[in-house]
Amino acid sequence: MTETTPRSDGPPTTGANRLGPRFWTLWTSSGLSNLADGVLKIALPLVALRFTDSPTLIAGVVFALTVPWLLFSLPAGALADRCDRRRLMVGANVARGLLLAGLAAALALDLGSIWLLCAVALCIGTAETLYDTSAQSILPQLVGRDQLSRANGRLYAAELTAHQFAGPPLGGLLVALGAAAAFAAPAALWLVAVGALLLVRGRFRIERAAPTTMRTDIAEGLRFLWRHRVLRTLAAMVGLSNFASNAAFTVLVLFAVGPASPMGLSEPAYGLLLTATAAGSVLGALAAEPIGRFLGRAWSLRACALAFTAFVGVPALTADPLAVGACFFVGGVGISVWNVITVSLRQRITPDHLLGRLNSAYRLLAWGTIPLGAVAGGLVAQFFGLTAVFAGTAVLTLALFLWQFALGDAVLDSAEGGAGR
Repeated sequence: MTETTPRSDGPPTTGANRLGPRFWTLWTSSGLSNLADGVLKIALPLVALRFTDSPTLIAGVVFALTVPWLLFSLPAGALADRCDRRRLMVGANVARGLLLAGLAAALALDLGSIWLLCAVALCIGTAETLYDTSAQSILPQLVGRDQLSRANGRLYAAELTAHQFAGPPLGGLLVALGAAAAFAAPAALWLVAVGALLLVRGRFRIERAAPTTMRTDIAEGLRFLWRHRVLRTLAAMVGLSNFASNAAFTVLVLFAVGPASPMGLSEPAYGLLLTATAAGSVLGALAAEPIGRFLGRAWSLRACALAFTAFVGVPALTADPLAVGACFFVGGVGISVWNVITVSLRQRITPDHLLGRLNSAYRLLAWGTIPLGAVAGGLVAQFFGLTAVFAGTAVLTLALFLWQFALGDAVLDSAEGGAGR
């Protein structure tokens, strides 16, 4: 294993209550970038409805956006450990902004199609693998490891406020105004986020004592994940949850939008409905640290699994917007609490020089199921109806609650205490 040392302009801030100016600059850039993500991910299926009403084709757009995590996550992790992580984030956001600007221009000229949406979604998803892997790997270089839970909580609160609270209603409104506007807005946001990211001072490249090949780097990250029982199990759990949630939410637009749908919502109202998840997510991000202390990490994660079940399963029982919104709120709390606890644990356990590759290997298991869930949701809805999708995903996430008993607090504490640096 190659010994390495992270480089940046100055050590991470380790004061009890201070995360430091570089963290808050990253926080600002991340909020802007996630606002763009939130607008895009509501705009894509809504604009797709203008070209087709086929559940399979609409699922295909989501598949194209998410399949890069299955195809390119491992190379993205190796690059995050080889290159300056901030520069990778800058390049990825520039690429995403230019791609969406081109798509907006094509739609304004009436050159759009469902296949163009899929092609652009595939390219944007590929850039996202680089951005997200680098963003999660750079944080321990900005703050001390004793500050990771606090920093992740603040970062997730900003990201989720932008991605799920502000992004969906803004996306729904922009789609109602015009498809071109719905894609021009996130393009501009990504480019503004680049400006903020350029203000984060320092070099964030892991220096190496000896050169290695990409293949060797990827294999080292995979071995670390495979040999670490806690990380391997958590990755598989997230993979199951992501499969279920994306199967459900790929077809949610068909359940919710239009006069012929069970919910009968307008496009802006659909975006507003999704802010219930965002509100819960923000609360969960801010409360994750005290919840973890009060319940313990193991029981906190078990409660999150029950919240996931309500999150994906409620449309199988009712089309009432208030009931669906309430369960989306609960699900949002669970998502954030799970993320803050597990990501902080992963960052503490993993050495800095392996963090990019570990994150990418982890996400290959955890996020590689997202496109598979999108395809499964579309096919089940096509042949068995929407209710079957929501009921089936609820059963899957309930199994996650039972599986979580394999990771008690003693197991989690032992994994963290035995992490080698």
